[in-house]
Amino acid sequence: MRQLTILLLMLTPSLATALEGKVISISDGDTLTLLTNNKKQVKIRLAEIDTPEKAQPYGQKAKQALSSMVFQKTVKADVQTKDKYGRSIAHIYLGNTWVNAELVKQGAAWVYDHYSDSKKLKLYESEAKTNKRGIWTLPLTQQVPPWEWRRNKRTITQSKAKPDYKHGFSCGNKKYCKHMTSCEEAKFYLNQCNLTGLDRDKDGIPCEKLCRSN
Repeated sequence: MRQLTILLLMLTPSLATALEGKVISISDGDTLTLLTNNKKQVKIRLAEIDTPEKAQPYGQKAKQALSSMVFQKTVKADVQTKDKYGRSIAHIYLGNTWVNAELVKQGAAWVYDHYSDSKKLKLYESEAKTNKRGIWTLPLTQQVPPWEWRRNKRTITQSKAKPDYKHGFSCGNKKYCKHMTSCEEAKFYLNQCNLTGLDRDKDGIPCEKLCRSN
């Protein structure tokens, strides 16, 4: 079912949106902000790939690889869908260069297996690995896919988090603002459980609608 959904997203024209504009910001190796021709800022997560987190080995180099290619340049974005954070998920093209694939070729990104069935991307990843480019030059113990690194970090953080007995909070299965019963609970999950998705604009205040109303 997942593979069918991905295929439909890739092949159904009505689900895709074409954007063009200048890249004005690079957040990390797979996330950028595009200033479109009609002066709208769009946060874009590159589709089907995943680069090392900034705190991971090669994380800063992956960010630099994307920046060197597209920062302050005009690109086209083939938007497929949006993620739970509201970011546009897109394939980026600089002229004839498919940026998502180029990062994989350079060894600056993994193919995000959970969201990709692209044989071409997997071939590029295999070639980068064989030729020891980028992340594939790291010791084997440091070649940890970002999705595994994030999962491990959450597990470690949650295992160390101290429950808030006063309010009855503890790290559990809650993931989104709609699950929070109060601003205090949202702050607990952000600060003690490392649920950074609650603070989408990174201003230190989780679940804006919930906390701003207090």
